[in-house]
Amino acid sequence: MIQLKPGSHIHLMGICGTAMASLAGILQERGFKITGSDQNVYPPMSTQLESQGISILQGYKAENLEPRPDFVVVGNVISKHYEEADALLKTDIPYASLPETLRDFVIEDRHSMVVAGTHGKTTTTAMLAWACEQEGLKPGFLIGGIPGNFHQSFQNPGGQHFVIEGDEYDTAFFAKVPKFVFYNPRSVILSGIEFDHADIYDSLDDILKAFESLLQIIPTSDGLLVYNQEDKNIPKILHHYQGPKVSYGFESGDWTASDLKFLRQGLEFDVIFKGSKEDRLFVPMFGQYNVTNALSVYALCRELGFQCDMKKVFASFKGVKRRQELIGEPRGVQVIEDFAHHPTAVAATIDSFQKRENKGRLFVVFEPRSNTSRRRIFQEAYTRALAKADEVLISRPFQGVAKLSREESLDVEQILRDIAPTTPGFSFEAVEEAVEVIASKAKSGDTVLIMSNGGFQGIYQKMLTALETS
Repeated sequence: MIQLKPGSHIHLMGICGTAMASLAGILQERGFKITGSDQNVYPPMSTQLESQGISILQGYKAENLEPRPDFVVVGNVISKHYEEADALLKTDIPYASLPETLRDFVIEDRHSMVVAGTHGKTTTTAMLAWACEQEGLKPGFLIGGIPGNFHQSFQNPGGQHFVIEGDEYDTAFFAKVPKFVFYNPRSVILSGIEFDHADIYDSLDDILKAFESLLQIIPTSDGLLVYNQEDKNIPKILHHYQGPKVSYGFESGDWTASDLKFLRQGLEFDVIFKGSKEDRLFVPMFGQYNVTNALSVYALCRELGFQCDMKKVFASFKGVKRRQELIGEPRGVQVIEDFAHHPTAVAATIDSFQKRENKGRLFVVFEPRSNTSRRRIFQEAYTRALAKADEVLISRPFQGVAKLSREESLDVEQILRDIAPTTPGFSFEAVEEAVEVIASKAKSGDTVLIMSNGGFQGIYQKMLTALETS
């Protein structure tokens, strides 16, 4: 491990990634001089960096390493063939990945609380960080989004706990292993396992092996695993951890939920522990899976002996930007921004909105942008998910850096043909087309659900403005 003095210059390649921007803030607060480079800059992380006075160098150029930094953090978006990475490898400048840097500079020997699984990591991590804050633990955290309760995606630890989103994506071009293996996990929430990240994993078996590596490093003496008992894939790897564990689920597990109500303002349900009612919670979130997200946090906190009022913790939770975030309600039309892109998350989110009391029509605007969503591998799954909406508007798949062939790409027109008997919809290139259609149709009580993991041509403000003035 390299030793750096306060004031040392640390440069981050790929600084606008959610985790990288958070790390930049943590390191700056620790007294380091921070610079960074990126070529895909958009809010909220670009805005967060700007507010901290961290400048962003555009593009991955060799000249970004001048003046010479003392240390470089290489994001997993970086290929060794990039000009800046190639220049780094030709020097003797020490470098490491984001997870290694977090482990060595921040987590160290603290109680590391890792939230892992295919879905719900960001929201669940934010909930857990808020619970730890309310317990008075002064936790550090790194979250893949900006939580409303903290207003930034990171916090340096003021105590002995660190809460982190445990991503299964690979670490860097020089470390092809899941990020979470570097996080020294002691308490782990495992929400579920599905095939994802088709650009780096070939099969579900490969995904399962990644999560096996996580379970194998949780300490059996003072560790804890909180897992979703109703997930079909977790049981396949559960034997890899022989330490303390507790389960949760809607209907099965040590912790369950009952008497669930879908309100226009959020979710309300009873918390049941081994058959007995423990509490009744209100969570100002919309998706049904946020019930299990909340249950997992509730279970972990109770198992660790938290004394804070959990009812107040969840009622005061303000969510995470871009995760089912209500960004406005012009003329009584709710406009929701959501990061969901995996078809399971898309389906669950749409289904939850359709179950709400006093619901109007649900317009879904979807951008296939992630490496998973723009591939044809989930063609049928997206068709089933989107068919549950009242009207669907789909953009052409985002091309990105790694362009796909026509045979590999999601066929948007085919999806629209397949759902046409029950669900009207159309495709578009420019978001203004979708905005114009919705502004002419949406009425008070309706909901517009915009789903993308990118900037989406600035559709969010355009939609609010159009609805306000139409």
